[in-house]
Amino acid sequence: MITTEAKVKPIDCQHYIEGRYIPSKSGKTFENINPATEEVLGIVAEGGKEEVDLAVQAARKALKGEWGKLPLRKRSAILRKIGDLILERKDELAMLETLDTGKPLWLSKNVDIDRAAYNFHFFADYMISVGTETYHQDDIAIHYAVRRPVGVVGLINPWNLPLLLMTRKLAPALAGGNTVVMKPSEVTPMTATVLAQICSDAGVPDGVVNMVHSFGETGAAITSHPDVDAIAFTGETVTGSAIMKAAAPTLKKLSFELGGKNPNIIFADADLDDVVETTLRSSFMNQGEVCLCGSRIYVERTIMDEFLEKFVNETEKLTVGDPMNPNTKVGALVSEEHYRKVQSYLELVPQEGGKFLTGGKQAQGLEKGYYIEPTIITGLGKDSRCVREEIFGPVVTVIPFDTEEELLEQVNDTHYGLSASLWTTNIKRAHRIAGQIEAGMVWINTWFLRDLRTPFGGMKHSGLGREGGAHSFDFYTELSNITIKL
Repeated sequence: MITTEAKVKPIDCQHYIEGRYIPSKSGKTFENINPATEEVLGIVAEGGKEEVDLAVQAARKALKGEWGKLPLRKRSAILRKIGDLILERKDELAMLETLDTGKPLWLSKNVDIDRAAYNFHFFADYMISVGTETYHQDDIAIHYAVRRPVGVVGLINPWNLPLLLMTRKLAPALAGGNTVVMKPSEVTPMTATVLAQICSDAGVPDGVVNMVHSFGETGAAITSHPDVDAIAFTGETVTGSAIMKAAAPTLKKLSFELGGKNPNIIFADADLDDVVETTLRSSFMNQGEVCLCGSRIYVERTIMDEFLEKFVNETEKLTVGDPMNPNTKVGALVSEEHYRKVQSYLELVPQEGGKFLTGGKQAQGLEKGYYIEPTIITGLGKDSRCVREEIFGPVVTVIPFDTEEELLEQVNDTHYGLSASLWTTNIKRAHRIAGQIEAGMVWINTWFLRDLRTPFGGMKHSGLGREGGAHSFDFYTELSNITIKL
């Protein structure tokens, strides 16, 4: 085992079912690997259909138990307590997240854990304010709506922001009175394992929160299970399509946040220093392993050279390496498999006529770990695979444009439609262009700025449905209309 300066040790991960950690019935396990060092962090139980059945049965039982009968304010207090406990264990959770993902420790502390706690604090408050509809139909009848839980919800999570994205699903699911079966990514199992115990410590009854570790087959078992009523999934578009097929026979409710190939649009009148500072984050934060990263950069041709000079210069100052180093800006990619995927795209660049302005190779001086230098590519055509496909690493392409019409044609020529960033001081242009971009979210002169009351989600192959505030609550609850004849 690896120890750290904070004395936080990696943990072995078992399933969590009906309030207890349990091994797999088969005894199967797999190793959890630190992507920064390639060392074994611990052992993870490998579940299957039997564990999924147990978890769903526990969740179905709990749905009819005390959880559904709790007064609203008591359930709200439990959600707030979960958020409080996450913050109390911030150092531990941040270290586990960094060990699992390879991201810098300062990023885990300042973004992942704080936002995870806030997801619970937000919905603890929000759930109390939610009302329902009432209609007085002349002297004929009164109609009113009753909000009910959807039921048992499968929460299937990716590896890039493990705790943050799991809590973004779990908090509104619990606020709506549901019970859940969580499936963390097999490469980042540790914070979800701790989260299950935190929920219990906060007062969540046994069986309300359950978790099964394993690979994609276990996610498929959750998706197709006849007693699972809804699925919330964040991950690749191909997996989302497979989930839709598996869920179709039982007509489950579905909420997807899928892939992105997001444009970052820079007009000549933008504040270039502000643009470069933010573009460094939107390109390379979390090693580029964020669905919202702006990996397609479009620059008005008249400032292309000036932008590239500043952007390349600042990119080359970024420290790549040890995630525990407070000066590190780019850590390790999450796994060997993903590292090889990103490398395969870099190998395509010269074949497709592209040029590396910086990066394009494994980070130097690092004997172990899955590190790739922040990479800036120019010279690629709009049909290049590196321009069209989601690489999900510290890799961006930069393409010039001359007119708004040309820009919009290229920006919207994609199957994806998650987010976009737009940089200009011309407010009329900002509104005009933003209204024509086919994306679920458009940031103007900023990036990654969120308010949990607003809709979050993608268009086209980037998602299905919306998260945030009322949108989350609508997914995790059902409305029943009751009519009283006068």
